Amino acid sequence: MSTIRSCSSSRCVRSPAPAASLCRRPRKRSQNETSSPSRSAVRTCCATSARPSARTGFSRFCSAPRSERFEERHRCPAYYRSRLVKRLLLILLLAGCATAPRPEAFDSAKLDQIDGAINQAIAAKKIPGGVLWIERDGAVYHRAYGKRAIEPRIETMTEDTIFDLASITKVVATAPSIWILIERGKVSLDEPAKTYLPEIADATITVRHLMTHTSGLRASLDLHDAWSGYAEGVRRALAEKPRNRPGVIFRYSDINYILLGEIVRRVSGEPLEEFARKNIFEPLAMHDTRFWPNGSERVAPTEHMHDDPLDPAPPVLRAVVHDPTARRMGGVAGHAGLFSTAEDLAKFARTVMRGEFFPRAMTEDATPRGIAVRRCAGFDLDSQYSRPRGEHFPIGASFGHTGWTGGFFWIDPVSHTFYIFLSNRVHPDGKGSVIALQQQLGTLVAESIKGLTWPPQHPRVDVVTGGANTQNGVDALESDAYEELRGMRIGLITNQSGIDHAGNPTIDVLRSASGVNVVALFSPEHGIRGDVDAKVADDVDPVSGLPIYSLYGDRRKPAREQLANLDALVFDVQDIGTRFYTYIATMGLAMEAAADAKIKFIVLDRVNPIGGDAVEGPMLDGETEFTAFHALPIRHGMTVGELARMFKEERAIDVDLSVVPLREWMRTQWQDDAGLPWVNTSPNMRSLEAAALYPGIGLLERAISVGRGTNDTPFTIIGAPYIDALRLTRELRGIRAGVSFSPVYFTPASSVFAGKLCGGVRIAITDRSLLHPVDLGVTIATTLARLYPAQFKLDELQPLLRDRATLDAVRKGEKPVWNVDEFLKRREKFLLY
Repeated sequence: MSTIRSCSSSRCVRSPAPAASLCRRPRKRSQNETSSPSRSAVRTCCATSARPSARTGFSRFCSAPRSERFEERHRCPAYYRSRLVKRLLLILLLAGCATAPRPEAFDSAKLDQIDGAINQAIAAKKIPGGVLWIERDGAVYHRAYGKRAIEPRIETMTEDTIFDLASITKVVATAPSIWILIERGKVSLDEPAKTYLPEIADATITVRHLMTHTSGLRASLDLHDAWSGYAEGVRRALAEKPRNRPGVIFRYSDINYILLGEIVRRVSGEPLEEFARKNIFEPLAMHDTRFWPNGSERVAPTEHMHDDPLDPAPPVLRAVVHDPTARRMGGVAGHAGLFSTAEDLAKFARTVMRGEFFPRAMTEDATPRGIAVRRCAGFDLDSQYSRPRGEHFPIGASFGHTGWTGGFFWIDPVSHTFYIFLSNRVHPDGKGSVIALQQQLGTLVAESIKGLTWPPQHPRVDVVTGGANTQNGVDALESDAYEELRGMRIGLITNQSGIDHAGNPTIDVLRSASGVNVVALFSPEHGIRGDVDAKVADDVDPVSGLPIYSLYGDRRKPAREQLANLDALVFDVQDIGTRFYTYIATMGLAMEAAADAKIKFIVLDRVNPIGGDAVEGPMLDGETEFTAFHALPIRHGMTVGELARMFKEERAIDVDLSVVPLREWMRTQWQDDAGLPWVNTSPNMRSLEAAALYPGIGLLERAISVGRGTNDTPFTIIGAPYIDALRLTRELRGIRAGVSFSPVYFTPASSVFAGKLCGGVRIAITDRSLLHPVDLGVTIATTLARLYPAQFKLDELQPLLRDRATLDAVRKGEKPVWNVDEFLKRREKFLLY
């Protein structure tokens, strides 16, 4: 997706910019002066207001065609450094000047609220202090708050304080360095990382996967054993094997950026700290930005160093990186280790916001298809970590990042605004938090800008307030310190969809939990990694060494001998709310096995991704089987925890059942409304939109192609060799079903009509409130039966439909009637939410 670069009237209304002028910059406060809360803190920086003059002085570089710019920038290192650095320094010299004051740039009352929010966080001991920088079109509001240090002595916060940036290192040093190498033609975004790192354990991981946190690698390196040194850290990172197939899920991982930092070193021939200094920090005059900071008296201390568990009085870290992995690696790593000031970061943010120096692609969506979380190859666009965006800055067009130690920033090119807040929230005991403050400041900063009108955001933000606080069962379990599982030997039924809110696999979460002993793993259909579309064999987990017993091979339920040494079976798999999706059958059969073995069965509940309020379709007619495990309508509107309660009673399964429930979820919420990331639940279930259409489009998959074996998202396209795409589109466009149709031709590589050109339609959801997927699927079937009675095999719907009355109605061209009232009464007693 292209980043929006201009401000349209539909998004915001900008005040006219004043004419540029040059004047002396106000005197900088010394570190011993306290900052004043007065509105005099508002000043104007001519960096943006004087943009025409700056661009004139920089015209040959910035205005030249991209190919010429590339040649000039990379003609040779000496040329690059001399010409480019001089011109950038000219811009920054102009940026240091100020125009006449613009008191109308910011809303004074909103600035008061911003000050109040920060001071309230200080009073609540969430942070000891911090430094704020807000800038829009050259108007700047900046000040310091609270204390820089509390221990071992109290120090007042000053604006020139140097902070440990933690993970902000990723987007200020590492990702920009990679992008510079990409522009020089030395690195390619979609090249396997193995090209640059031959020792890497998985050859399918690309540079894009590493930069967007979609490599499948776990969150961080193991620190349980004593190791040290940069080379050893890199060796361990290279040896890591993905927990999920690369390109399938988003999991924030420091290991990704450790590897990227090593790519910079190997490709450029210089350590990351040297390459970033020469190519980023010096050209942008970021004089206080470095991995090993100078002037330790200005550095904000962080936490007591707990590296030696026998030390009764561990020292407070100061001018030494807080991140333990980076510290073991000597203070320099691709994921953490950089120190900087708010003013230096403002120089970086200003340059990025204008699209200068760095390629514009650095701020565009780079996430692999099928992953709901949106990331640039570096910056965060739209994920569970996007709290600094607040309620107004546009989704997908604005971007930023956070750091563990308490810093965060957000850049919005649409409104020409960015803000930075740096703090040492981990000082002195690691108990501080800026999570609430991130959301508050993002919202208030946007509201402080005069002359802007903010429209409502995308519906997924507005549907339910507080939705991002929803916790799946595994998250609730973590919050309760794993009390439900403490002291147990467990078998875990899971796959790639079993992750916590941070993207950590439930396997790793439970294995690292104190008092929990994971003995065996069990995999449902598609295997433990969700990448197999056939029978699945038993296996061994390459990371943990645990046995993996397949529940989609020669057997569909755990064998008694596999449960002999267990106290409980734990189920953590994401269902998609459709009767014929087999994960709920796996759960029911495993409950029966647990009952036979007289062990406990525990369900870590997960949201129904397409909501829990809508119920639709015919009830199961006839005998149960693996794709029709229980008497349910096709779209049942229940969570797996609620279904487990129903199965126990209605199927008379005498099992000791426990459900770890969701927290802060409402039945009307879809998965994205709840702020939870989408994970491909199976090889062909690649998006929430596909899951929403599946209850109806899935009915057709034995009769026509539903997009399996295509690069498009399956279940959003349908077709067959005999279908006239334009004719079918015209026929279906009269349906008012919350969807739109467009003609498409495609050739599936597998499944029905493999290798044959198919005409059909692409389906896009336009209004969720009007969407009735089962009715949609049946209506499409009725249309195809009418248009192509000889070719369309209507009886192929019955194995999944399992209702003869509906099939007869379709054959007659009539609309079927479904009555779910009895089911709604049945399910009421089992609902948890």
